[in-house]
Amino acid sequence: MLASENELLEIEKGFWTLGEAYYKAHADKECLVAFPEMARAMSNADLAATAKSPDRWRDIEIELKGMVEPGSDIVMLTYEARARRKSGEAYAAIVSTGYVKRADGWKMMFHSQAPLKADQ
Repeated sequence: MLASENELLEIEKGFWTLGEAYYKAHADKECLVAFPEMARAMSNADLAATAKSPDRWRDIEIELKGMVEPGSDIVMLTYEARARRKSGEAYAAIVSTGYVKRADGWKMMFHSQAPLKADQ
């Protein structure tokens, strides 16, 4: 099944703007995450627990940089994200996310962020 770019970007926006229940519903049972301060495999529950505050981001802008679908059930996308933290601090990053197609939809199985200099 070919992935819909719009569907995946909408799922991505939910990870930025929604909370713990959204993560539980849209992350795979295990997800590999890579941030400058942390890189490891996380269970669905542990990953969801990182999103207890659903209002942690606002003014989200996502610009897709690329998407590849090496198989009918795996998709990788990369985009530039710009947002504001709850505190108002600007944030920007190059983000890559991998999805796997499960019976109940696309699930995040990989996520990485490389921060950029944010516009103030």
